[in-house]
Amino acid sequence: MKQRTLAAAVAVAMFGTGAAQAADIEFWYGNTGKPEEAIQAACAAFNKSQEKDKVTCVGQGSYEVAMQKAIAAFRAGNAPALLQVFDAGTLDIMLSDAAIPLSEALPDVKWDDYITGARSYYQASDGRLFSQPYNASTLVFYTNKTLLERAGVTKTPETWEEVIDAARKLKASGVTCPYGTNAEPWIIFEQFAARHGEPIATKDNGYGGLDAEYVFNKGLIAQHMQNLKAWRDEGLVRLDVDTKAGKFVSAFTSGECAMMEGSSGSYTTALAGFGGKYELTVSLTPMYAGHERHNTLVGGGSIWLMKGHSDEENAASKAFLNFLRQPVQQLALTEATGYVPVTQSALDTVRTSGKQDQPAFKAAALGIESLNEPATPASRGIRLGFYTQFRAGWTEEVQKAFNGEQTMQQALDNAKTRGDELLKRFAATYGDAKLP
Repeated sequence: MKQRTLAAAVAVAMFGTGAAQAADIEFWYGNTGKPEEAIQAACAAFNKSQEKDKVTCVGQGSYEVAMQKAIAAFRAGNAPALLQVFDAGTLDIMLSDAAIPLSEALPDVKWDDYITGARSYYQASDGRLFSQPYNASTLVFYTNKTLLERAGVTKTPETWEEVIDAARKLKASGVTCPYGTNAEPWIIFEQFAARHGEPIATKDNGYGGLDAEYVFNKGLIAQHMQNLKAWRDEGLVRLDVDTKAGKFVSAFTSGECAMMEGSSGSYTTALAGFGGKYELTVSLTPMYAGHERHNTLVGGGSIWLMKGHSDEENAASKAFLNFLRQPVQQLALTEATGYVPVTQSALDTVRTSGKQDQPAFKAAALGIESLNEPATPASRGIRLGFYTQFRAGWTEEVQKAFNGEQTMQQALDNAKTRGDELLKRFAATYGDAKLP
């Protein structure tokens, strides 16, 4: 980065400052597989669309690695110009002082064009948007309609009570995996809490300040986790390790599992896996009867404009962000990956293009519907410190409960204790810092 900045300074000295100088910038991202292919395609398209600037997109192998390396690089004075950060890392990068709030860097952009469910997660209390939503997904419910009908279930389950009733019928019909899950917190904990309007921590899940405490070890969340353990013991719910495929998504696409909650981006994978052998249905995730539905949380990542770069590099970064925001680019990402379009302009383009019934957009439309359900302070998002470490600890404790090493209530109590310790450490790290 320093070499490019020096080169830009030499160019200014030689040729004057009358015209904006070209710049080479780097964009670090964490995706792999098809999303990585789509990101590389977008980078190539941007470079081909104009001759002034060049963006080099550099994969880091995972979201966690990308963020850790970028913060270290910022402290060393050579951070990338742009950085993709996953949803759980939002607070860490927000308080790192390593990024420029995008609504300040690009004040003329109509940021309210972004759908509420995507925008609110990355937005400060005063309305400033810190990063540009990019690869967005949320949780939806997939069922193998063929297996359900063979078991005598003719209506897609809409409540957990109906899911378990269908699961018992599926098991009786010979299906070894009625409902499959990996038991990761994003699916069975965070999204469940959000759509049921249940807080996982005080202070509106951390949006109200750094002195939040976890509260998920009681109430409906705790009851649901205990239910999942009981349903697994009954043979109605299967984890990755319980399936022949070893992964619940693969077990679903092969016809081993009949139901699953999964990312809206899994639709094309499931459809391809069925290969015409089974009929796929996708719907909103199940609720407990008698509870009002609220929005699910946005998953995936957003793009941050990093500090420490020249005016020319910042201009190139803004140009690339503007390029990615174009509806045609959002639709290309959706078609390639199943991620949902994140602006109203892109949604309008889907409708006018006649693509809304194509497989890639079918689950995306449902995901947008889920993201735009009525919000509460408990469903806006999660803004808690050291959250990636918390997720790891929560998963460890819950897995012990599934393995019979402790009760599920003990697991949740232990996870709360460990999580509260992380929150205290995070608050101590940032001292008197106020949340934006």
